[in-house]
Amino acid sequence: MPYRPPRQRNLYDPESAKPFKLSRTRLDRFIECPRCFYLDRRLGVDRPPGFPFNLNSAVDALLKTEFDVYREQRIPHPHYMRAHGIDAVPFQHPELDDWRNNFKGVQHLHEPTNLLIHGAVDDVWQAASGELIVVDYKATSKNSAVSLDAEWQRGYKRQLEIYQWLLRRNDFEVSDTGYFIYCNGDRRGKEFAEHLQFEVSVLPYWAAISGLKRPFWPHTVVCSRQARRRLSPAVAITVPTTWPGWLPNKELRARAQFNWR
Repeated sequence: MPYRPPRQRNLYDPESAKPFKLSRTRLDRFIECPRCFYLDRRLGVDRPPGFPFNLNSAVDALLKTEFDVYREQRIPHPHYMRAHGIDAVPFQHPELDDWRNNFKGVQHLHEPTNLLIHGAVDDVWQAASGELIVVDYKATSKNSAVSLDAEWQRGYKRQLEIYQWLLRRNDFEVSDTGYFIYCNGDRRGKEFAEHLQFEVSVLPYWAAISGLKRPFWPHTVVCSRQARRRLSPAVAITVPTTWPGWLPNKELRARAQFNWR
């Protein structure tokens, strides 16, 4: 991989009065590894880029197109909503395209930290009660049935909860229950024949932490990448565990903790 010098743009400056834009993905990075988060947002040293999930992106785009058909008609999707007893319709809103844009998303300025938090939702439904329902699309391919029980899927749940929090901060009534449209590619067929079949599951998730106001999710101090470094004894990190208390403030709550030989 070619050498990439430290990034000079999109760095947090504790002396700046301008709100600092921080994505949902970077918030999750902080939960996973505060050191990686600090190196990225403060020093401009990001992790090596991962491989793009082009097939997953294609599923995402097609689902959005399909749900938009029912959104225009103001009726529930017959297979993924009505068949599962979900009394809702795809939500219509003039800013929906922005909410689904990775570079815009649903935004909220958290004034105590001067952070402009944003996250791009996959979809939003509206229940008969008027509450909004956050929906996230996922795609995979495995022999077993999909679920939300794996340890690594806690990140999926945090993702949905942050979207709920953002919409609430924009004065919407939001249901504590969200849904994952989980598409599992069938690899058991006898031929490809230019088609990939999916078994689609609609998995409800009840976000017990309404508004992210109380302690949640144990934190890992460092990720596996950082754990492989030869760290000095001075790297102990105290990570606050309440929202928004754990959010980075003046020095991203971590500045002096990142010493290694």
